Amino acid sequence: MEQDDSRVVHVEIHGQQYPIRSGLDPIYVAELAAYVDEKMRVASRETTAGDTLKIAVLAALNIADECFRARANEKNQRTSLSIRAGELERVLDLALGLAAPDHRPERSALQG
Repeated sequence: MEQDDSRVVHVEIHGQQYPIRSGLDPIYVAELAAYVDEKMRVASRETTAGDTLKIAVLAALNIADECFRARANEKNQRTSLSIRAGELERVLDLALGLAAPDHRPERSALQG
């Protein structure tokens, strides 16, 4: 039989109490709830819609936007690091005599 390590954490989001069953650290769950609560407060200030569901959807869209931007940033950083690692590998190979130098013509300052 599978052991269930989850516990119930009571959190408040946008004035509502929610019992959250989770195997995550209760402090972490509380931090997540506080983050969502703050996003909902911001969404409620930025819209005239008083409907909690609409505010929750706006908050979810803002959180999704942050997530997508963070993923894109992480991907860009990985790509940049891969390019730099390749360049460093090429320089090391040249320094160790493991590769022939690249014989690209030098650009002259007089070229247009």
